[in-house]
Amino acid sequence: MLSEVTTRRDPRPAPGRRLESEYRPRHPLDLLRTVGAQQRGAHDPSFTVVSGVIWRASRTPDGVATLALREVSPGVIRAGAWGAGREWALAQVPALCGADDSFEGFDASRHPLVAEVHRRHPGLRLGRTDRVFDALAGAILEQKVTGLQAFGAWRRLLTWFGERAPGPTPAPMFAPPTIDGWRGIPSWAWHRAGVEPPQSRAIVEAARRGSSLVKAVTTAPDGSHRDAALTSVRGVGAWTAAETRARALGDADAVSVGDYHLAHEVGFALAGARTDDEGMLRLLAPWPGHRQRVIRLIRLSGVHEPRRGPRLHPEDHRDR
Repeated sequence: MLSEVTTRRDPRPAPGRRLESEYRPRHPLDLLRTVGAQQRGAHDPSFTVVSGVIWRASRTPDGVATLALREVSPGVIRAGAWGAGREWALAQVPALCGADDSFEGFDASRHPLVAEVHRRHPGLRLGRTDRVFDALAGAILEQKVTGLQAFGAWRRLLTWFGERAPGPTPAPMFAPPTIDGWRGIPSWAWHRAGVEPPQSRAIVEAARRGSSLVKAVTTAPDGSHRDAALTSVRGVGAWTAAETRARALGDADAVSVGDYHLAHEVGFALAGARTDDEGMLRLLAPWPGHRQRVIRLIRLSGVHEPRRGPRLHPEDHRDR
């Protein structure tokens, strides 16, 4: 049934005229690591990288757009965009590439590992998509499951209920559904996509709040108020709020408390031993306003705690 829904849609919408622009950042920029943080798994239907070109399908306030980014020479990013939202997508490129990311108050020298990774990766920036609901829906899908499960659910739902991306994409790509589209996904489709009922209920509940929720988050004055708006949705907690803030708003201070691995990773990297969430927050305290930045640097460091137990294996409930 789902394959029929997919094949009935226009296989490639009219792209309209291609628009192009150049972005010349005033700072070092690692384009792939900065923008690549938005990808949800290797088979994300809204994001792919082919021959050095980043392709991204998104739903903008003006409609769906396909964006292609490539560094044509050091410090010069060429951008092309197709679709109804192409002008918005091009205008948003600097923010996506971390132009709004400020290092003010960040002191990497407070830990030798952080200082060394920061020195080796000066182009790592924290970009933002400015698409709060898409980031929220993706984060909810990642609650309390393995990445394999979450990315698979994201791929299925976008392919089944998203919108085909315009332009010469290297493979069929899809933008996320509209907010109403998320709300209208039938219960059997959530089940077949591998989404647990608490996650599907949380997305539908957030979609019922729709634009008012997005406005409350985007107009909030700081991270705590953004968290308050996000966690007012039943089924959205501190972890989901932080993941949403980091991707959608480029929040340099977001910390995903409650993550299955994060506290252990931070503890081992900064103190040589695993710790819990409380200990992680103590270790990150020397970098107020930049804790997400430090987490990103730790994950780039290559320092990992040796595994001591079995991996968390995904559970497939679709045949229950």
